[in-house]
Amino acid sequence: MRVIAIETMFEGAGCEDASAGEVPKLDLPLARREFLKGSGVLMGTLATGSVLAALAPSTAWAVELKTLSKAEGEAVMKMGRVLFPHKKLPDAVYALLAKDIDAKAAGDAGAAKMIKDGIAALNSAAGGIFAKASEKKRKEIVKGMEGQPFFATVRGQCITSLYDNDMAFKVLGYPGSAWEKGGYITRGFQDLKWLPAPPLEASPKPYLG
Repeated sequence: MRVIAIETMFEGAGCEDASAGEVPKLDLPLARREFLKGSGVLMGTLATGSVLAALAPSTAWAVELKTLSKAEGEAVMKMGRVLFPHKKLPDAVYALLAKDIDAKAAGDAGAAKMIKDGIAALNSAAGGIFAKASEKKRKEIVKGMEGQPFFATVRGQCITSLYDNDMAFKVLGYPGSAWEKGGYITRGFQDLKWLPAPPLEASPKPYLG
């Protein structure tokens, strides 16, 4: 089975390219030894039949961590799901959060200590391993950390890590940037399929000059 580095899984295949209606599949096999250089590796698979599985060159994904261990990365992923729960988003997307938090830790010793101490606090509150605690327990633990620097760091990083990537765009139905294609007026701004269609009177004809 090929394992694809998740940060390159959809690289160059942005959702903003909606003209063809599909994202081209990539062929990016990653040697196993490349993953052994980091501190930890998060790995998983995309659900068969899911939107992302149909687009990706392999259902197996992996994220290399430079500073955090695999267990610490998993704790960050679970915390991300507590803060921003999306049943439709696979673990592969939350793994990007762990990778970005890991990058913060790798770039600053103070940040690394704060993050590792925060993860240790999650595990301590869980009486073992936070990632394996019940959903109810995880919510209680995260709620209890509100206001702490670690909480703010993870919550703030969630915004870009979870939502500013092509995988989330595809799952949530967002077509991507439109300004370079003339904007939503000429491209169509009703692409979010889960929203009800607005009444005609609520959508006046656009002024095109």
